Amino acid sequence: MKKLVSLFLVVALCLPMVLMASAQTVYEGKGHGYGGELSLEVELDGDVIKDIRLLENHESSPVMNRAFPAIREIILQAQTPVVDSVSAATFTSYAVKSAVAEALRKAGKEVEDIAFNTKGPQKDPVTLEAVHADIVIVGGGPAGLAAAIQAKDAGVENVILVEKLGILSGNGKFDMNFFDLINSQAQKDVGAEYTKDMFLDAKKEAGNTPERLQVWADGADELDAWLRSFGVELNYSYGGTNHMAEAEAYAGEEIQDGLERRVKELGVDVRTETKGYDFVFDGDKVIGVKVQHKNESYDILAGAVILATGGFSANKELLAKYAPGAETVETSNQMGATGDFVPLFEKYGFKTQNMDVLSVFKLIIKTRRDLTGAGDGFLLVNEKGERFADESSSGLGLAHKILEQGKVFYVYDQPLYESFYRLKKHNELGYHTKAETLDDLAKALGVDAENLKASVEGYNKGISGEAPDPFRAKPFTRAFAAEGPYYGVPVESAIHMTKGGVVADEKARVLNLEDQVVEGLYAAGEVTWVSGAYSAAVVFGRIAGQEAAKVVLAK
Repeated sequence: MKKLVSLFLVVALCLPMVLMASAQTVYEGKGHGYGGELSLEVELDGDVIKDIRLLENHESSPVMNRAFPAIREIILQAQTPVVDSVSAATFTSYAVKSAVAEALRKAGKEVEDIAFNTKGPQKDPVTLEAVHADIVIVGGGPAGLAAAIQAKDAGVENVILVEKLGILSGNGKFDMNFFDLINSQAQKDVGAEYTKDMFLDAKKEAGNTPERLQVWADGADELDAWLRSFGVELNYSYGGTNHMAEAEAYAGEEIQDGLERRVKELGVDVRTETKGYDFVFDGDKVIGVKVQHKNESYDILAGAVILATGGFSANKELLAKYAPGAETVETSNQMGATGDFVPLFEKYGFKTQNMDVLSVFKLIIKTRRDLTGAGDGFLLVNEKGERFADESSSGLGLAHKILEQGKVFYVYDQPLYESFYRLKKHNELGYHTKAETLDDLAKALGVDAENLKASVEGYNKGISGEAPDPFRAKPFTRAFAAEGPYYGVPVESAIHMTKGGVVADEKARVLNLEDQVVEGLYAAGEVTWVSGAYSAAVVFGRIAGQEAAKVVLAK
């Protein structure tokens, strides 16, 4: 009898433990992001959110790979999805927060509805004591990251990099092409020769001083070897100075992942969600920047300041001021390209140049803003299925014509599809519409089928010389294919980057209106007047880091 009682007690005591062990502690939730549905699972330990694991998503990898770790950590620390979103990843943050909230409700928890603008508890503004660094870099895009790496490699110990957005790498992380790269391993592998002298000749009319052009050429010549020194490989050369990571892999993600990885390895103090908004001066010398992180404001004082804040293509007010008419056109650049320091250049008498010069990308996907299209042998048609412009044209003129049409489609055939990896990738991701016939394509796009077929016929007559092309003095060289499949996508033009900004010399030192060096201040990338773009930002970022390091280490 005693044995039976003891056995009963053991079973009774163990039963709650068994039930606890078998109780469900992982719940799945779903949300909707920029690319579609997202699913994740939330692991609970009692009332504690122990972990959040991503299951499936359709967000772009350059955003998701950076944003998910950040928003996951924010939610775990707050123990609620009612938190601020990661800036520059607001759609993705919303999807994650919504999915976590749904999972918690399945677990029987009360969670308020998540809206797109849901934020965490707001705190009163506070001013903190100044912090000190050897070098402070404002902006975490290609130029800023390159500057940080070069400064650390030069021996500078205390480097702080601030980025106003919640994720790093600017627009570079989305780019397919890394051009203006010479003497690369990929070029050597295919027997393509592009020498420094060829580079100097090609860029002689680009507007640089001879000194800046020379250091740009020197930097472009050694850039591939520098990138490979920390694991960044651009293995596909596809003509001229153009490079991708591989034949079917964009350059941008490879480069920016590598730059961020190297910055972390070197121990750079990276502070995201931290906006620089003014300079700190000692007389005429720049000795720091004023920054704001959420509700906290403070100064970062340093031996040198490097400005790498990008352009202003996402600031319609500045576009209207410097390039009237451009403000009506969308941008393909990232949301942080707002030219925050441009008013300060005027306020403090720093020299600016070419503020009205823009790089206008001919076609982006209207619903997504990904760069797309171009090539030889495509049509631009409106909702009526009619052509309305010379497809070889570009710039603000074409941008405004597209806007006047209301809805415009980039229509192309199988040969063009096969000639561009970007088109293949967009189709694999479901961004473009595919159909076997022009009738089917017209139906899918919502355009007039008879007019579309007439547009193709008229276009082909221009190619063959049977009749003049009504929109093009010089036709494309290739006719539109007689058989499908065919493809189409809604498009518009976009301001891809601004090419005016503060003037810097060949050592990346900022100049004032008297062409004198502003002591303590360096600049690189799109915040400066640039004749190059992505690779030039990396080259002059390196120069800024190197020159700032020389000054700091000499003290």
